[in-house]
Amino acid sequence: MNVVLIEDEKPAANRIIKLLKEILPATKIVAHHDSVQASLKWFQKNALPDLVLMDIQLADGTAFDLLKLTNIDCPIIFTTAFDKYAIEAFKTTSIDYLLKPVKKEELEKALKKLEGFKQIFNGADNTAIAKTTPQPVEYKKRFIIRFGEHIKTLPVENISYFTSENKNTFARTFDGMKYPMDHNLDTLEEMLNTQDFFRINRQFLINIKAIEEMKVYTKARVIVKLNPPVKEAPIVSSERAADFKLWLAGDIS
Repeated sequence: MNVVLIEDEKPAANRIIKLLKEILPATKIVAHHDSVQASLKWFQKNALPDLVLMDIQLADGTAFDLLKLTNIDCPIIFTTAFDKYAIEAFKTTSIDYLLKPVKKEELEKALKKLEGFKQIFNGADNTAIAKTTPQPVEYKKRFIIRFGEHIKTLPVENISYFTSENKNTFARTFDGMKYPMDHNLDTLEEMLNTQDFFRINRQFLINIKAIEEMKVYTKARVIVKLNPPVKEAPIVSSERAADFKLWLAGDIS
């Protein structure tokens, strides 16, 4: 895979190159630039790569200045220390938005997403795609809860949040009841409507109606006060902060 890296911080560039080689050893960095103007000259003279990894804040402007000057019609993964550009980034051919320092697992996840999008970016049979009738997604409406000799149904709309505690998963309802779940948070995340539920960190998957108050913690991180209350209010992890804000605005599905 041919990659163009646009990054003006040498340590950050070296880290990304190292991670790319670890994840996809056959990756070839065909160009590395640190400014809008140098990148513009390269794109004007060369064929588009398979992927562009692009820092947003560059030596002489921003990535969005570059995109206004030339059409980079290929997948882009943005990297930045700030989450304030997330919405603008998603208006481009961006497939992901990674906060610095870039973590290996997040980059690996973004590259897997790219693999899934390859057919679209390579001009797959769009006619066939258009003719395919999308099937509505069926989200979970209720769970069967077993505790002791008792069995009951638990409607999803009654659940305030799910928590992971000592490798066990629990559902907490708005009336304060706590129920053991048969599924872990990763599985529940796939079963629930993403308009209503969001995984804010490794321990909490929350209902948007459960949020009582939010406060800035550090940089992009946010403390979320939930109902029913938690002894220690959970904090949105830095790698999920950008998507969390999009979720709050109803711009993520």
